[in-house]
Amino acid sequence: MTDSAKRIDLHSHTLLSDGVLLPSELLRRVSALDYGAFAITDHVDWTNVAQVVEALLRLRAEQPADFPVTWLVGVEITHVAPGSIAPLARRARMLGADLVVVHGETPVEPVAEGTNGAAIDCPEVDILAHPGFLTAAEARRAAERGCLIEITARKGHSLTNGHVARVALEAGASMVVNTDTHAPGDLIDLATAERVALGAGLPPEAARAATVETPQALVRRLLTRRA
Repeated sequence: MTDSAKRIDLHSHTLLSDGVLLPSELLRRVSALDYGAFAITDHVDWTNVAQVVEALLRLRAEQPADFPVTWLVGVEITHVAPGSIAPLARRARMLGADLVVVHGETPVEPVAEGTNGAAIDCPEVDILAHPGFLTAAEARRAAERGCLIEITARKGHSLTNGHVARVALEAGASMVVNTDTHAPGDLIDLATAERVALGAGLPPEAARAATVETPQALVRRLLTRRA
C-alpha cells in the first residue's frame, strides 16, 4: 500500500471548494513528490456534498491509472452546526466518501461552539481538523473512540498546535500531521511534517506516529472498508 518512508497527507482542497487546482493537477503534483497516500477533502455542507463526492468518484472511475499514488475520496464538513454534523457525515459516507474530516474550532475562524465535541462523538468522522483549544475531556473522548486529532501545517490554524499536542498526548489521543493544502506551495515532505510535529512539542516517537504510523494505519483501514 504505502512505504513507511513516504509522506501521507489526509487534508487538502481543490477547485471543488476553495483550492486553486483541479483534482487531477493536485494528484499529479503529489505523485511527482512521491507521496505514499493522499486524500482530497473539499469543504462541504448539505448544498454540495453530493456534487463533491460524486465528482471525485467519477475521477477515480474514469482515470483509474493516471496517478501512481494511493488517493482517497474525502470531505471536510465545514461551518456546519454541531447538530447537523452526524447526519451530514453519514450522508457523505453513504455517497461513497472514504474519509470524513470535520473543520474544528480553529482560533482564526468563527466556528460554532460544540463542533469539536460533535465531531469526536460521531462514529463516521475520522479526523478532527485544527481543533483550536481542544479540551482535556474532548481529547479523552477522541482517544476512547479513535477519532484522530490533527496537528496542522497551515498558517493561522497552527497557532494552537502546541496546546493541541499537549492535551492530546496527555489523553492518549492519536494525532496526524496534515497540511490543509489549498495551493501547490502548501504541500510538504515527510521531513517537514516531522518538524511540524516536533515543533508542536511532540517527543520523537509521538512525532513519528503522527506522521507515519497513525496515518498509515488509517489509510489501511479505509481501503479495507472500501474493498
